[in-house]
Amino acid sequence: MLPHSYEPAAAILLVLGGALSCFAGYRLFRVVLAIYGFVLGGSIASSTLAATNASGQLLAWLLGGFVGAIVLVLAYFVGIALIGAGLGALVAHVGWSYFRAGDPPAVLIVILAIAGAIGAMVLQRYVIIVATAFGGAWTLLLGVVAMMDRQGAASRSADVWVMYPLTPAPDQRWLPVAWVALGLIGTAVQLGVTARKRT
Repeated sequence: MLPHSYEPAAAILLVLGGALSCFAGYRLFRVVLAIYGFVLGGSIASSTLAATNASGQLLAWLLGGFVGAIVLVLAYFVGIALIGAGLGALVAHVGWSYFRAGDPPAVLIVILAIAGAIGAMVLQRYVIIVATAFGGAWTLLLGVVAMMDRQGAASRSADVWVMYPLTPAPDQRWLPVAWVALGLIGTAVQLGVTARKRT
């Protein structure tokens, strides 16, 4: 969570980090891990403070972000497994939302997260490419939406900017389609250009 005054800068960082991940995630995987570790660590740390304490939230975001970045970079293989698990959980949520209302069963999330983690370890190169392309595409789209519509992005909470990637606003149902298209383009770019093995 970030205070509203930090939303424009955060949106720009989301767009830049998302583009980097989407189109060059495999080549720059440690950098991408650091970026996502920073965002995850910062989000967790800033969530522990009251929304009215803007300076405390910013400090917690920065400290938590640095810790998260260091942890994911040092835990390279754990990071790969976590990306696979996250991808599996994402598939569970997105797939379930198209067939039924509400959240998917916990057992389904756990099974797909474990399958994603195992798959990530077995097929590291391809899982990293797909995960960074789709993760980067979603991050990029969140940043673009936040820059285009500050009111819409901020209205989900009275005091802070909250990102809910799997629950777009009713007037933004196009986001999952744009996400898949951009993720496929990012995957193709990485397979064809940025992740090509050097001979």
